[in-house]
Amino acid sequence: MIVTAAVARERREPLLIEELELDELRPDEVRVRMVGSGICRTDAVARDGIYPVPMPSVFGHEGSGVVEEIGSRVRNVRVGDHVVLGPSFCGRCEYCRDGEPMYCENAYREMFGCRRRDGTTAFSKNGEKVGSHYFGQSSFATYSNVAENSVVVVDKDAPLELLGPLGCGLMTGAGAVLNEMRPEPGSSIAVFGTGAVGFAALMAAAAASCTTVIGIDVHDSRLELARRLGATHTVNPRTHDLRTELRKITGGRRVNYALDTTGDPAVLRAAADVLGKRGELVAVGAATPGTEVSFEIGNSLLKGWTFKTVVEGSSVPQTFIPRLVSLWKQGRFPFDELVRTYSLQDINQGFADSESGKTVKPVLVY
Repeated sequence: MIVTAAVARERREPLLIEELELDELRPDEVRVRMVGSGICRTDAVARDGIYPVPMPSVFGHEGSGVVEEIGSRVRNVRVGDHVVLGPSFCGRCEYCRDGEPMYCENAYREMFGCRRRDGTTAFSKNGEKVGSHYFGQSSFATYSNVAENSVVVVDKDAPLELLGPLGCGLMTGAGAVLNEMRPEPGSSIAVFGTGAVGFAALMAAAAASCTTVIGIDVHDSRLELARRLGATHTVNPRTHDLRTELRKITGGRRVNYALDTTGDPAVLRAAADVLGKRGELVAVGAATPGTEVSFEIGNSLLKGWTFKTVVEGSSVPQTFIPRLVSLWKQGRFPFDELVRTYSLQDINQGFADSESGKTVKPVLVY
């Protein structure tokens, strides 16, 4: 069949809207008619060649849509199901079998290989291979053949066109808090960076009954939104001294938890420095490979603090995404307030608005 897709052909260049051929469904795939797709920073990282992703390819990894056809070996999805698409995983390695699919030993190939496991692609144009199965899905297309492991069935009474970001950015921020940190009610958390991932973390912290939830960003407009979406306090480090403000907010105790969404070494160091005794720092922000950060270990050794990196919120998408939908229905995870919609033809404007900070979470609506 013929589909319309946004194709990345040259690094650091705008995506091109093209007509592509979509091949026959494989036994372990699900054909999804896309209804929406979030634009994530990782898509920009792939477009710009920071990660070595083959081109030409169709990116997009926060898809949502309706199942139109299923392969002969697919058992957990039915035609007509509403689905959100998450990252693919092999399902066979030690970590997948242990219930930690976001740490799949074959994660890079599954997410960034843009090929099926046999080397074929689902998309082509006049005999030219066009990369597919980006994160198992390639959701920047009107239809896609999706790996079964990427498919998550959701309730039909949720706004399907807006749900795609639950498959990556929002799952990452919320999962880092709810699955990895698991903060105690009444504890304190500082979230560095209030993009989509940071906002998800703030909302999750509020849902987890943290009583001191601090949003930190250099954009005052985002800090205003943070106060509406769960932050009890906000700090702009360009206009206020971060350490002084956090000491005031916490009564001198510093924070129990800190989440960095920026991938910036200076921000990571600042986050470590404001942790209290037995504090925990989690990093989820994507950084250029080879980026390093230094921590002070003389005095901080006495704090007994923890630093860890977390992938996709340490989530099992098939169970965690429906939990986030349930929280949204209860009014405790109002992620829709972050969204601005774009057409597929305006995808490059969506990328630009995300990079400038004009839009927190761009979502393509097909």
